[in-house]
Amino acid sequence: MLDVKDFKRAGKLRQVVASITCRVLALEFLGRWLGLLILSNTINHPYHLISSQPLFPSQSPILHTMFAARRALSGAIQQRAFSASARDLSKVTVLGAAGGIGQPLSLLLKLNPRVTDLALYDIRLAPGVAADISHINTKSLVTGYEAGEKGLDAALQDAEIVLIPAGVPRKPGMTRDDLFNTNASIVRDLAKAAAKSAPNAKILVISNPVNSTVPIVAEIFKKAGVYNPKRLFGVTTLDVVRASRFVSEIKKTDPVDENIVVVGGHSGVTIVPLFSQSAHQDLVGEPALLKRVQFGGDEVVAAKDGAGSATLSMAMAGARFAESLLKAAQGEKGVIEPTFIDSPLYKDQGVDFFASKVELGPDGVAQIYDVGKIDAKEQELLDACLADLKKNIEKGVKFVAENPGK
Repeated sequence: MLDVKDFKRAGKLRQVVASITCRVLALEFLGRWLGLLILSNTINHPYHLISSQPLFPSQSPILHTMFAARRALSGAIQQRAFSASARDLSKVTVLGAAGGIGQPLSLLLKLNPRVTDLALYDIRLAPGVAADISHINTKSLVTGYEAGEKGLDAALQDAEIVLIPAGVPRKPGMTRDDLFNTNASIVRDLAKAAAKSAPNAKILVISNPVNSTVPIVAEIFKKAGVYNPKRLFGVTTLDVVRASRFVSEIKKTDPVDENIVVVGGHSGVTIVPLFSQSAHQDLVGEPALLKRVQFGGDEVVAAKDGAGSATLSMAMAGARFAESLLKAAQGEKGVIEPTFIDSPLYKDQGVDFFASKVELGPDGVAQIYDVGKIDAKEQELLDACLADLKKNIEKGVKFVAENPGK
């Protein structure tokens, strides 16, 4: 027969069991909540890295059991998230992947989780570059293709985005126009291959002189009957990156907070920074800053002493623009980047291509923004830009007419 002491001990035991149960349930709830929070952060911030170490030690059998439910829940959610993202398969092709811009550009694209298939092509060394970056522990598949028509066509097949950094770099004393005769034929031939094997891809032209090479690609695609002006871009992002950085140096601000609007083209006087539209209107007409923005490439060429041009910063700019296109293609709204495109803004003055802010969408160009209100000094710069830009564009169009290639 149980005595009073036994009942007291049983009561205390029930209290202890109830207390432990409540704590286990509370910890399980916390575990589930943390799992959802981590997953949410992972989805909303694709570059966010989560430590490979567990949040709590799992050696304890009690904790192991306690977190089993949370892991099952998180696993189910992650599986659904993966299934949704698996539909956003994105093949990105780099033509000129072994060059000074191509290699760092390919590296940055390999680090981008939005890229699922990375195809690298060049006239030499593309398989080696692919082998090198394929060891990086991100999910994208990397393939390097041998030089030749067969390899080029395979690299382009089913590509969503094609970046063209191919060509020779500038040397001291050379302007972008000095590169024209060599790079024009390279871009023409690559554009022909793209028109054949990737007619619906978004084409990002990095090869200089962009003011002329973009019209070359347009003419080739027109001749092939597959031209879509919404899908052709000259990458001028570096001009904005430079302007924002240079302003931050002067004003002692964080360059991330600066977003200087730059319009026009991508060489010399065709680069028009609009400081009047920033928080630093006092910088309008500042000659040293203007020269640095318009001729920042010369600064790098001189510093490298003939060994190359602005390859690393250009690679970053190209990767940033590709990322913006992928964001827009995968449904993100309000993605705006400056870019050199087939634009209606100054066609009445014979300027068929112009760089301004553009909102990107799933099909490429979604909306083109006009220049907006500018300072009188900036208007003078814009007038000079348009005169030069018209000549650059005509040069590209004329090249294709006179040099159709094979």
